[in-house]
Amino acid sequence: MSTFSFEGRVAVVSGAGRGIGRGYARLLAARGAKVVVNDLGGSIEGDGTDAGPAQTVVDEIVAAGGEAVADTSDVSTAAGGETIVATAVERFGRIDALVNNAGIIRWAGLPEVDLDNLERHLAVHLAGSFNTMRAAWPHFVEQQYGRVVHTTSTGLLGLPNNLGYAAAKAGTIGMARSAKLAGAPHGIKVNCIAPAAMTRMGGGDPLGEEAPRRAGQPYMPSDAVAPLVAYLAHEDCPVSGEVYVAGAGRYSRLFIASTEGWLHDAEGTATVEDVAANFAAINDESGYYVPADLMAWSGAFLKHQLG
Repeated sequence: MSTFSFEGRVAVVSGAGRGIGRGYARLLAARGAKVVVNDLGGSIEGDGTDAGPAQTVVDEIVAAGGEAVADTSDVSTAAGGETIVATAVERFGRIDALVNNAGIIRWAGLPEVDLDNLERHLAVHLAGSFNTMRAAWPHFVEQQYGRVVHTTSTGLLGLPNNLGYAAAKAGTIGMARSAKLAGAPHGIKVNCIAPAAMTRMGGGDPLGEEAPRRAGQPYMPSDAVAPLVAYLAHEDCPVSGEVYVAGAGRYSRLFIASTEGWLHDAEGTATVEDVAANFAAINDESGYYVPADLMAWSGAFLKHQLG
């Protein structure tokens, strides 16, 4: 069995001061990567700062024989994203893998959710991932190699009170799918992880301590997510533009699919009545397909006209 090593590689992990980000940073370091441990140190709502969490993880890595440096920049700003990447290049000479894990959650749904709630989620989750990826991109292109793992969430499937969070996490997938195409000619692969762990944001301990195993309850430790993230960040990763779910010992693929649908092949434009009469066929999942990108979907959707 091969050993997946990160010797000679440099990884940046945002939101790595606690929980799953801490697990990512420690595993990558244990496998030989030099790691930039980024964490603003704020609350789960995104308030406040604290340099302690990032430094604590660095101390853990160093004590275990690894190499790491702490960074407390704010990913939600362009300057913060640039500083995080610059830290990797200045301290370790390069950047090979970027894991965007920093996030917040401010629970609210319609009708009480306001624009500030939405904008703050977008700033941290979506713009934050964009800021670091954009800063790392020229380095990846120059070396013709790079790995990016963005954090999405099964929360995008919807809860009554997570509108801003769900919107931001869904946007992350669209960004990754587009970046996949831009990165393909340069050896850059971009994927998404949807973690399932009992973290602070997942209802766990507010200080970020791991929940112990309890009889009759799901056991969802942060470290259980890390192996899949490390694989996606490794040079042997075979995919790009994909979404994976990991946690509690289960690892699966989450994907966007399209049904074959109903084709109106009569003369003239379909009517509302036609659509209603064929709504079951439109929704029939038995013949769904998974498009690789927008052009692949367009080709399948318009194949009756394109011959």
